[in-house]
Amino acid sequence: MSRRSLHFPAPDAATLRARIDRARSATADAATDALLIGPGSDLRYVIGQAGGSFERLSVLLVPATDAAPTLVVPALEAPGFADVPTGELGVEVVTWVDGEDPYRIVADRLGNPGRVAVSDTMAALHVLRLRDAMAGAEQTLAGPVLRHLRMCKDAAELAALRRAAEAIDRVHARIGEWLRPGRTEAEVGADIAEAIVEEGHTHADFVIVGSGPNGASPHHDVSDRVIEKGDVVVVDIGGPIPEGYNSDSTRTYVLGQPDPKVAEEYAVLQRAQETAVRAVRPGVTAHEVDAAARDILTEAGLGELFIHRTGHGIGLDVHEDPYIVSGNDLPLQPGMVFSIEPGIYRAGQWGARIEDIVVVTADGVEPLNTRPHDLTVLPDDDA
Repeated sequence: MSRRSLHFPAPDAATLRARIDRARSATADAATDALLIGPGSDLRYVIGQAGGSFERLSVLLVPATDAAPTLVVPALEAPGFADVPTGELGVEVVTWVDGEDPYRIVADRLGNPGRVAVSDTMAALHVLRLRDAMAGAEQTLAGPVLRHLRMCKDAAELAALRRAAEAIDRVHARIGEWLRPGRTEAEVGADIAEAIVEEGHTHADFVIVGSGPNGASPHHDVSDRVIEKGDVVVVDIGGPIPEGYNSDSTRTYVLGQPDPKVAEEYAVLQRAQETAVRAVRPGVTAHEVDAAARDILTEAGLGELFIHRTGHGIGLDVHEDPYIVSGNDLPLQPGMVFSIEPGIYRAGQWGARIEDIVVVTADGVEPLNTRPHDLTVLPDDDA
């Protein structure tokens, strides 16, 4: 059986053709003979469809020359690409059936390449057999070529990301409907997942409800832990809207009035997050934005409790370039979209995180999430 990704409305043919042309140019600039793009978000970005089978080889060949791109797909998977305007895109479709060697088909189409770039997430079973079929070709990753095409979003992408942010904000506005003492994290998470769909997503990609000590684990999921009075609760949620672009937002809640020490440290976290957002503008590096948040926490003696990067890019993937992390000297450019999400985590006790998605504008920053950043106090009764 094949694993099919959800089908999302695709950009128009002119947009996709422009993306293919940019991919071709980027391939040539990288001194690479061809891109080999397998199923996933890169393929969705270039032709509007993420692809079908991961067991059988499906791959888009984008030569650095003017030769036509070729979509090599199993015959039984071809109907899944029926909506791709291959004619308008100048893409030739070549199908194969079980018993044929699709890796040889790829090698024959490319001739004798010296260097090819394969999708970062292509399964090893395909990468290694492509290497065998093109023994003279050096294999590199396609990510360094494609990430520069995907990092700066166009107007339609930004509009979709705004809609995604608005949808997840509506879910956060409803957290008080479900989060209360006496319920388990899993019960609350199930209600949130349902609301994520109700508010405009195709599905919930992730739901983190980290109550009490579980909040100190940044990638906690949900558990059977019963939420108690006084708990600090981290709620990190997101998913794709029909266009395929994702939301991701975190807010921190407390059941009843917070302990004074919690309130004091949370106030520092809030200042760190706001400072990092204000630091975003064209020309500033990702490293500098990370430092803007990290320095505030370090000065308050909380730096060792901030154990992850400040942010990640978002688009067709929840996590993509650019990464807002120490050491990344990438200068920010208008159209880049990423999270700003510093956190503090006291192991065995509690945690807190504040996360907004922001866009680099021509002269600054536009936060897409607009829910309040304060530590949200919810009733501590279980009625």
